[in-house]
Amino acid sequence: MKLSEGIAGKIYAVEDAGLGLSLERRLEALGILPGTKLHVLNKKSHGALIIFVRGTRFAIGQSIAENIQVEEVRE
Repeated sequence: MKLSEGIAGKIYAVEDAGLGLSLERRLEALGILPGTKLHVLNKKSHGALIIFVRGTRFAIGQSIAENIQVEEVRE
């Protein structure tokens, strides 16, 4: 599923980020790699997501979240 379809309060594992090379490298620098677990904290009405990854909160725009494939983690 796409990260943009994520539900606030759920935890997901990144499977793939189908973005341009420069943006994909930026996400890697932030620690958002395949296999990384992220927690969706909030989903804004205009499509942006607030996520928690490795101790840090990030805002991800809808256009980026549409291209990140994730799988729900059952814990």
